[in-house]
Amino acid sequence: QVQLVESGGGLVQAGGSLRLSCTASGHTSSSYSMGWFLQAPGKQREFVAAIAWSGVSTYYADSVKGRFTISRDNAKNTVFLQMNSLKPEDTAVYYCAASTRTYIPREREGYNYWGQGTQVTVSS
Repeated sequence: QVQLVESGGGLVQAGGSLRLSCTASGHTSSSYSMGWFLQAPGKQREFVAAIAWSGVSTYYADSVKGRFTISRDNAKNTVFLQMNSLKPEDTAVYYCAASTRTYIPREREGYNYWGQGTQVTVSS
């Protein structure tokens, strides 16, 4: 089992930045791909970004390309999401997820473990 805890959410004005962190504990010796998803009120949880265990390969949703950057520090069992040029439509609960799949999933079903989420609110 892996436990994931997100932090770094908050209230920010449009155009501002936030850095989310997700720290894993438990069975962290495996090579997990990690992803970030968001869920706005009344909407489905959707893919934001993902990163391979090595950190070499990354993937982004079109809506965040050029604004968000995913990275990881395996020595600290932590993955980050740097969010710049935030827009009101980025407002959502952001979830961290870990996957044991042999590929890097961009769908929710590809992830085995989930954090509890952290709220990001972008005011206009």
